[in-house]
Amino acid sequence: MTWKIFFSFIFILITMSSLIFYWFIPLNKFEFYQGYSSDNFNFTLNDSSKEMQFYENMRYSDPKISYRILDCTLQKRYNIERAFEMISNTTSLSFYEVEFNEEIFATCDSRNKIEGELFIAGEGGPVNITKTENFNVILKGEILLIKESKCEKPNIALHELFHSLGFDHSPNPSSIMYNTSKCNQNIGQDIVDKINELYSSPSYPDLTFENVSAIMHGKYLDTNITIRNHGLKDSEKTKLIISSGEKIIKETEIDSLKIGYGITMSLNNILVSKINIQELKFLIDSNFSELKKNNNEIKLEIKK
Repeated sequence: MTWKIFFSFIFILITMSSLIFYWFIPLNKFEFYQGYSSDNFNFTLNDSSKEMQFYENMRYSDPKISYRILDCTLQKRYNIERAFEMISNTTSLSFYEVEFNEEIFATCDSRNKIEGELFIAGEGGPVNITKTENFNVILKGEILLIKESKCEKPNIALHELFHSLGFDHSPNPSSIMYNTSKCNQNIGQDIVDKINELYSSPSYPDLTFENVSAIMHGKYLDTNITIRNHGLKDSEKTKLIISSGEKIIKETEIDSLKIGYGITMSLNNILVSKINIQELKFLIDSNFSELKKNNNEIKLEIKK
């Protein structure tokens, strides 16, 4: 019994020594860091300046965006329509279905290939973009929905729809725009804020002078004028008025201009009856709302 007691005592002593050594003597060095927060759904996790979109200021002409769905099962159609509804409920955008001339085309048939590969990320994106002074205006977007979501929310459809709205992939695994889909991903507030900021500008045209030059030959005027629509809507017909002081020298009609389109006019041998002209004024005389009106007038002075 004495030996048993002795060995039991030794065993207990070794065990206690091991425990004390384990708890109080450092063997390894560990560093802690802040990982991804499961409830941070923003595009980035910090103040990164990474652009959220493929190109700067990408938006459709109007916050009311048309769509058409083709060759989708009932479940996939339901997911796409839910994605439209969820974005409508959280942003200033709204969507409506049409039978043709849609702005967003959604299909689930992999045989229908999306064109315009330069602007495509994944299986959705803008395919027709017009660059203006202030915006990259999306004229056409497409979605190819192949996989069916296993999540309660239509995460795959949401991801591809945001691509068609111009949004790139996010480095944040909790964001709906991360390049691998998971059911716990959500729409970050920064995406909502970005959309609302982009679409806060009204859907107006914006006619502006890009170039104006003029030469007087005695009493005759030669002038070259370039006007472009840098707005978010096709312009209506309007007038160009050339004047000096209160005297109108020439009026000419400007046809409707599509978004991003321009016109160059060469007007020659315009008789100017006024004597001693020091200044010419060129005015786009539009009677419709524009994004800016201060770019509708330009003045040229005689070189001295």
